[in-house]
Amino acid sequence: MGIIIKPIITEKQTAITEKMPNRYGFRVSPDANKLEIKKAVGDMYGVTVVDVNTMNYSGKRKSRYTKSGVITGKQASFKKAIVTLKEGETIDFFSNI
Repeated sequence: MGIIIKPIITEKQTAITEKMPNRYGFRVSPDANKLEIKKAVGDMYGVTVVDVNTMNYSGKRKSRYTKSGVITGKQASFKKAIVTLKEGETIDFFSNI
C-alpha cells in the first residue's frame, strides 16, 4: 500500500482550503513520516510541497443497541496530513471524473 491513502474532502477541510487555498488534507499511512508524505504528494500531483503537518487519531469504541442485543466495535485509528503547497499552486481532485 502507498503512503497516501485518500484525500480528505469533507465540509470542514473544504472550508480550510477555501480560507487558505494552498492547504490540502490527506489520509496517510500511519507509519509514514513527513518527508515521505512530502515526496509522495509532490510525485503524485506534480506540485511543490512547502510544509507538512501530521495528526494521529486514535480509534474510538462504538456500541449500539439493536433488536438482537448490544453490538460493540471499534472505529479504526488513522493518520491525517495537512499539506501546504507553494504559493499559486493548486490540486484539482475532480479533474479525472
